[in-house]
Amino acid sequence: MTSTTASAPPISSPSGPRIGTTVLTALAPAVWGTTYLVTTEFLPAGHPLFAALMRALPAGLIGLLIARRLPTGAWWWKAAVLGTLNIGIFFPLLFVAAARLPGGVAATLGATQPILVTVLAVLVLGERLSTWRLSWGIVGVIGVGLVVLGPVAGFDGLGIAAGILGAASMGTGVILVKKWGLPPGIGPIGFASWQLSAGGLVLLAPTLFIEGVPAHIDAPGVAGYLWLGAIGGLLAYTLWFRGLSRLPVTATALLGLLSPLVAAGLGIVFAGESLNPAQITGFALALAALACGQLSPTVFARPRTSNHKKKEPAA
Repeated sequence: MTSTTASAPPISSPSGPRIGTTVLTALAPAVWGTTYLVTTEFLPAGHPLFAALMRALPAGLIGLLIARRLPTGAWWWKAAVLGTLNIGIFFPLLFVAAARLPGGVAATLGATQPILVTVLAVLVLGERLSTWRLSWGIVGVIGVGLVVLGPVAGFDGLGIAAGILGAASMGTGVILVKKWGLPPGIGPIGFASWQLSAGGLVLLAPTLFIEGVPAHIDAPGVAGYLWLGAIGGLLAYTLWFRGLSRLPVTATALLGLLSPLVAAGLGIVFAGESLNPAQITGFALALAALACGQLSPTVFARPRTSNHKKKEPAA
């Protein structure tokens, strides 16, 4: 019998297939980062509910036509719950925050979602608290804040409440998606279309009775709605739910830091500004948090030998 030594590196890195899944999943929050620019520059002002409806319902119905599958059994109410949390509540709160707050403030509030998801993973999924990812979530919020919060950042009370509640709503939805998983026989596009359709139906009556349809939608507005629905809605959520079904939920949530970073980057490009030292530091911190959050700490102690050296028998 020979002796063997068991050893493991302090951090386990994603394997090849997981890296590909991570990159595809990251495209979703990167696309969502365009929401702030599209909302403020292309869409009719004062219609956050209508913007949310147009992002959800048409994309959901198109997805249903592609997937050709409806929920069955308990998935009718599960899809309704997930659609309400991830779409029906989150979308209008996102647009309210984007309309009432400077993009930087809204983005910073949204960046708190990975912290919430890490805590909810303990409470709802029964996972052990990942202090590693919780710590990087805090670093990510600090980094995003350095990038997007200026000295004259405005703090509208309703906008702040919308930003916090929006992060909480989608964070809860993300945890429930991980808890329930994808139903048997349904792919990510069908799963996304269920939720977009359910969320759109939740938004339909409030939009018509509270806000109505904008009096005039010009060509940029039409293009903005198409982008938010087809790319930011159906495509992005298909990639997001596909990733959630394959990656650790706390690691996936940290990918959401890409959204405020893309939003900030677009704002800087379109404003023709350059990054100051604080913003460069913030970008570095946020990207480090995003990348390190994809790793899993395993063993921090020195490796131990599994079997002591075999003693020679006495002569």
